[in-house]
Amino acid sequence: MSNINLLIDVVLLAMLVLTTIAIVRIESLFAIVMLTGVFSLLAANIFIILDAVDVAFTEAAVGAGISTVLMLATIGITGYEQKRRRKISWVAPLIVVTITGAVLVYGTLDMPAFTDPEAPIHTHVAPRYINESPTEVGIPNMVTSVLASYRGYDTMGEVIVVFAALIGVLSLIGIREHKGDPKHLEPPARPVLQVMSKFMIPFIILFALYVQFHGDFGPGGGFQAGVIFAVAIILYALTFSQQDAMDLAPPRILKRLASLGVLIYGGTGVVSMLKGGNFLDYNVLAHDPVHGQHYGILVIEFGVGLTVACVMMLIFFAFISRGDRNP
Repeated sequence: MSNINLLIDVVLLAMLVLTTIAIVRIESLFAIVMLTGVFSLLAANIFIILDAVDVAFTEAAVGAGISTVLMLATIGITGYEQKRRRKISWVAPLIVVTITGAVLVYGTLDMPAFTDPEAPIHTHVAPRYINESPTEVGIPNMVTSVLASYRGYDTMGEVIVVFAALIGVLSLIGIREHKGDPKHLEPPARPVLQVMSKFMIPFIILFALYVQFHGDFGPGGGFQAGVIFAVAIILYALTFSQQDAMDLAPPRILKRLASLGVLIYGGTGVVSMLKGGNFLDYNVLAHDPVHGQHYGILVIEFGVGLTVACVMMLIFFAFISRGDRNP
């Protein structure tokens, strides 16, 4: 069995290397975007082999899913081909890359060997979470316990970074709503896609809700659920029209909901302080610490999912609304 796993690892790593080389050498931006999605799917498979299912889920949903869609929308603004530039010597970039790689390798020399059972993470960090989280948090999915409770500050920072990315995009290009545009200028084959999308979208949304509220027991959580929910609306926009999607999910409402998600997360911490605990200390939110942890994680995960879903939809609307590149 170990030989089979080793063979799978070698094949996946070789495919990653080949995909990377192809991305560097190809000039078609559309092909590059497709290959980056393939790269993310390969990375997700490697994470599954490493038993990091939550990370694999995130890589597949964010890396191969929403990121690919957003980059395709960006191509509508920038064009499908790279601009021709004069050829430069490859010597200087090679020297910079070699020096950077040498420094990175040197920085790993004092790290514990890979899979070393005596490494601090195996002797101090992991046992603490494995032994104590079932009684302190009481959630079967230990990854959720770590992300939403033990390192809740870091997760809140990630949500704020996502929200800050939205602010940057809206500040630079904004969202152009073409309210006077015709809504249905599809070719004859488009109705088939519309029927299929109407069939699939309810199941996508249902799956997003499952991932949102089942993250305590299995892989999932607010980040993955938010991306999946946004994909449902994006699919609607791609098969119908931009304006149809904006009528279904108005940007002015999405902006408020994105802000609300961040406020829900931070507000949970403030409520914890008002009840006599520390910031994001869920223990004080209920009559006993375990129930308090459950309530706190449920609320902040909802805030994360709300912010991520709205941010992804708004960024997509911003890119696609500028796709015609008209002033």
